Amino acid sequence: MANMADGLEDVISFAIGEPDFITPENIIEAGVTALRNGATHYTPNVGYTPLREAIRDDYNRRGFDYKLENIMVTVGAMESLYLSMLAILDLRDEIIISDPHFTNYYGMAVQCGAVPVLVTVLEENGFMYDIDKLRKAVTNKTKVIIVNSPSNPTGGVASAENLKAIAELAIEKDLYVISDEMYKYLNYTGEEYVSIASFPGMIERTIVIDGLSKSHAMTGWRVGYTAGPENVVAAMTKMQENVVSSVTTVSQFAAVEAITGSQEVRDSMIKEYKKRRDLVVRLINGIDNISCEEPKGAFYAFINIKKTGLSSEEFAVKLLKEQHVIVVPGNGFGPGGEGFVRLSYATSKENIIKGLSKMGKFVAGLS
Repeated sequence: MANMADGLEDVISFAIGEPDFITPENIIEAGVTALRNGATHYTPNVGYTPLREAIRDDYNRRGFDYKLENIMVTVGAMESLYLSMLAILDLRDEIIISDPHFTNYYGMAVQCGAVPVLVTVLEENGFMYDIDKLRKAVTNKTKVIIVNSPSNPTGGVASAENLKAIAELAIEKDLYVISDEMYKYLNYTGEEYVSIASFPGMIERTIVIDGLSKSHAMTGWRVGYTAGPENVVAAMTKMQENVVSSVTTVSQFAAVEAITGSQEVRDSMIKEYKKRRDLVVRLINGIDNISCEEPKGAFYAFINIKKTGLSSEEFAVKLLKEQHVIVVPGNGFGPGGEGFVRLSYATSKENIIKGLSKMGKFVAGLS
């Protein structure tokens, strides 16, 4: 979609899942100070020890019981995802992924030689797993279930009851769970965030994927991390040496400040995302023939376009050509995304108002 927009004027993009804010000043200053103090050398493969300690302590304040050996720092959460799959999956093992899903899950599983098994999640269920469908998808080859809450692309958030049911299934079938929690702070339910790793018997079989890119506007710093069973983290650490050796030193120093320093700016960004979410939902649902269930988290709206009669790709391409507005076709997130387009509201209110006004004109012109 970005390539198609090349050469067009006055384009409004709702495509990229990246905060439009810059990194908070206290974090930037921590990085600058670290450089001036000589933080220009390698760190251990597993990560800078003070950062791992800060991550461990942050989890344990939330009720976990992690040791330092359970924590690893990676180049963004993407590397955590990939190394965790490499550490767990053997050739032809099956890994269950929701449909729609964050596209990279599928590609990473294939690169590992595993078999992705898609389980359709529905709008009426908040795009979260139906436990009966999930159970039917489990075979004697299943090794992993991926849980993503809050979700990219749908904005769905799993309830504690739903996570408990998944946890019980994982224990019964002796499965690992990879829990992608990158958007845990972008949770608008008013309820405390629940990790599947917090349920009895799950900490030893859950690999938590997390990072600072979304919550602290640190996408370019490339700091992610894993909290998981010691044997899995040890295997991931060995592979780290063969992939990137270690994470950028200055980014890790800045990340310590991101976790241990003031969270005032982070909290203000999250409040702004919620305001944008409310604006997006109101404007979309004011347009005939398209609709959007209120996203409970992240910064994405998954817009139902089925009444327009267009496919996801047709809708997105025509919208770009006619109104210079970029959204992402839902089928890019798996077959279950057909009939939807994803809109990222990690952009200004001005862009949201202008872009959705253009979308309204486009949809009105279809009838």
